[in-house]
Order: sequence, then structure tokens, then C-alpha cells
Amino acid sequence: MQIYVVGAIMMCKQCKSDDRSTFNGEIALHFPGLQGLNKPIVWIFPKLVVCLRCGLAEFTVPEGELRVLAQNAPAEVDEAGDDS
Repeated sequence: MQIYVVGAIMMCKQCKSDDRSTFNGEIALHFPGLQGLNKPIVWIFPKLVVCLRCGLAEFTVPEGELRVLAQNAPAEVDEAGDDS
């Protein structure tokens, strides 16, 4: 995530506005193509930084979910029910 900083004010990287706010997010990521229909949705609940001038939204995918996306496969669950 690239953020332009002037002093202590973080600016939008698209329109350079400092009118930004943070929101809670709920995002469902789907694998692409017809093959993606057979794979589970990857849910993430990030903090979204939204520019209130141009609408650009930025967020970071958590490490565990990023691994799932990078491996192009769902996470395996061990017997204790924890993601591995």
C-alpha cells in the first residue's frame, strides 16, 4: 500500500486529498474463472481506508488469507479446528 505523507497528514495516492477515513470491512474474495466456482470463498475483515473525495479504498489482506490466495487453494484445517 503506497501512501503519500506530508507532515503527519496521509494523502490519497490517487487524488492527493487528505479527506480520508477508516471503516471496518467485510470482503468475500472469489478465485477467478470457472474453476473458482469449485473453491470456497476467502473472507477477510480488514480495516478500509477510504478517500472521501475520489472513493479510492485501500486495505491489507491478512497473512493467513494471503497464503490461501497465493497457493490458489483453500486452507487446511487440523483436527483441533485451527487453520494451518
